[in-house]
Amino acid sequence: MSDNVASQLALPPMTTPGSGRGLLDVLHRRFLLKLIVRKELRVRYRGSALGMAWTYVKPLVQFGVFFLAMGVFMGLRATVPNYAVYLFSGVVVMNFFGEAFGNATRSLVWNAPLINKIYLPRELFPVSSLWVGAVHFFPQLLVLIIATFITGWRPNILELLAFVLGFLIVAVFSLGLGMLFGAVNVYFRDAENLVELIIMVATWISPVLYHWNLVYNNFPVWLYNIYMLNPLTSSVNLFHYAFWYSSIGRPVTLPGGAQTLVPDMWAWAGAGLGIAVAMLFIGQLVFRKLERRFAQEL
Repeated sequence: MSDNVASQLALPPMTTPGSGRGLLDVLHRRFLLKLIVRKELRVRYRGSALGMAWTYVKPLVQFGVFFLAMGVFMGLRATVPNYAVYLFSGVVVMNFFGEAFGNATRSLVWNAPLINKIYLPRELFPVSSLWVGAVHFFPQLLVLIIATFITGWRPNILELLAFVLGFLIVAVFSLGLGMLFGAVNVYFRDAENLVELIIMVATWISPVLYHWNLVYNNFPVWLYNIYMLNPLTSSVNLFHYAFWYSSIGRPVTLPGGAQTLVPDMWAWAGAGLGIAVAMLFIGQLVFRKLERRFAQEL
């Protein structure tokens, strides 16, 4: 046998069974990721009459409840111009975070039969949950764009960049948290309940329903700084800048004299992105540490 034929028949180098390169393996198995995403979407809407229409119905009902409670009853629409756009641009961020984070936490348990049968990169499951969350996010984004365009939204390049950065922050942060809590959830199902509490509180500790000036005026500086370090706060502020700020004519102050934009918004956004990346690193580290016994525990 010639050396050329022998080299073609050579086996790939041997590796330790079950070992991988973490999220890098997901990039090399994109086709498998697409199959898992399609499976999750089919399972979710199996037997549903409305199907993907629920992607529009649920956020619109949620928006209506919040607008009635906070905008009308609490009077925020009188102090925040175009409050409907302000509210909905924050709601879409939190909906994306809640779905991606919550489903990533449960993804390993939901796919236990598949994990127990064959080996494949376990990171595929939380990443697929993030993808499904994005599939449901973009129809809501389309509704937001149409509404803001009607009210005078004409974005510049910097505002479009703010949207991209805000989406990137919440996506990376959701995946990092989802991998962390998803791995822990395999061993302790209490993680699911804790995640539900985090998602419930997240809407109220970010400027979704209210203007950030309320925090600035009523909290000490050190607590305000902690509040601003929350990556979700950075994402919501960036979405407000991208969609709401232009729709009200880019004023410097609100009718009551409060500042429109957060001082040092881009610096806080950079800090939020750094924290989100750090959370992704921690989530991947814990995930790799615990994944050795996923099959046994599930």
